[in-house]
Amino acid sequence: MTDLELHPGAAGRSGRDELARLAAVRHADGVTAGFDARLRDAGLAPLRATGIEVFQINVGKLCNQTCAHCHVDAGPTRTEVMTQQTAELCMRVLAETDITTVDLTGGAPELCPSFEYLVRESRRLGRRVMDRCNLTVLTLPRLAGLGEFLAEHQVEVVASLPHHRELATDRQRGAGVHARSLDGLRQLNALGYGREGSGLELTLVTNPVGAFLPGNQASLEAEWKAALLRDHGIVFDRLIAITNMPIRRYLDWLEASGNLDDYQRALVQAFNPGAVDGVMCRTTLSVGWQGELYDCDFNQMLDLDVGHGAPRHLSEFDLNALAERRIVTGPHCFGCTAGAGSSCGGKTT
Repeated sequence: MTDLELHPGAAGRSGRDELARLAAVRHADGVTAGFDARLRDAGLAPLRATGIEVFQINVGKLCNQTCAHCHVDAGPTRTEVMTQQTAELCMRVLAETDITTVDLTGGAPELCPSFEYLVRESRRLGRRVMDRCNLTVLTLPRLAGLGEFLAEHQVEVVASLPHHRELATDRQRGAGVHARSLDGLRQLNALGYGREGSGLELTLVTNPVGAFLPGNQASLEAEWKAALLRDHGIVFDRLIAITNMPIRRYLDWLEASGNLDDYQRALVQAFNPGAVDGVMCRTTLSVGWQGELYDCDFNQMLDLDVGHGAPRHLSEFDLNALAERRIVTGPHCFGCTAGAGSSCGGKTT
């Protein structure tokens, strides 16, 4: 396979198993393949948080899609969903801080019963709210009015779409997903999202459909804006390009297609010390659906909770300790420091 096709993923493999598989990749003589060792060589070790600007809440693994690249292993049959009790704990903790941004993710975060509560309460507290939306969720009959709710509360929509072309998107996400995604974008445009002066921000997120690194983000944005406007009359504010992390379903595909070793070598060889300063773990705290704390959403999916003595659950929240915590790293971290860098906000350089 040369293109990323829908792939169910291998159930039951632990995060420890996945990290061991990445660490087992053989590299050329003279290549330092340990992430912490590369940081030390660059004078950047140990990697530490510089504060908490983003409170990223992963409300669970329930999703209306099953995507081949998904690092969450999300899907319609997943039962891991944040309870109202945990959602309320999230807001109590947030209220005691000056963290400016709440980033809601999943799964499809909108399917969580506490989603609207989290949005309303975060906005009541005066925080910026981001919804990481897969677009097709906007077309579900049971969520009619979702777009209007997001607009009413001025939620920034960060919408994932593998490609502006149908073939590439459907190969990764399933037949018909591209068309339904465009329907979701049209809904958002009709509400003012992506339109100058509306105050409603619409960001698109793309990731490579294959075993390669993202292209130049600025060039991709220009291409996408021209193509979506020309072909579909769709507008948006900006595009961010994210590197596929070699974990979970994407790792399964890399192994099945014979691309894993070459891909991990490419990430290691493209290590850019200049990309380290902007990696998301330095300014983001990731919260799991049960209230566990992680350095990033990728670590969360590998069951790597915060370490080095930092509080590991919201019930133990200590802003000062977490804001300066040492980051837990592994071989997957090369995915965030390759080339121009990669984070939930796109390139880091």
